[in-house]
Amino acid sequence: MAGSLTMSAAVEETLKRIQSHRGVKGVLIVNSDGIPIRSTLSTEVTDSYAGLIAQLTYKASSVVRTLDETDGLTFLRIRSNKEVGAIDHKGEAPQGVK
Repeated sequence: MAGSLTMSAAVEETLKRIQSHRGVKGVLIVNSDGIPIRSTLSTEVTDSYAGLIAQLTYKASSVVRTLDETDGLTFLRIRSNKEVGAIDHKGEAPQGVK
């Protein structure tokens, strides 16, 4: 039980640290099915982004594996004219920062 409390506190601390960076609008953690696990965004934005992030990381992972089947996606950065997004892909659970 103490281990899970420590892990939960560490996750909360990490979320706060990331969120405190200038320009960060939110942090979203989703599982491989696109289900939000944690988010600092509104419910509507969380639900919208979660599915999109899962689809995008699945496709990006497929591209990386097609190029080299011994390799895997670890990080994905998305940049538009107005925004920058980052997806840290740990195993099968993508985690997004906007």
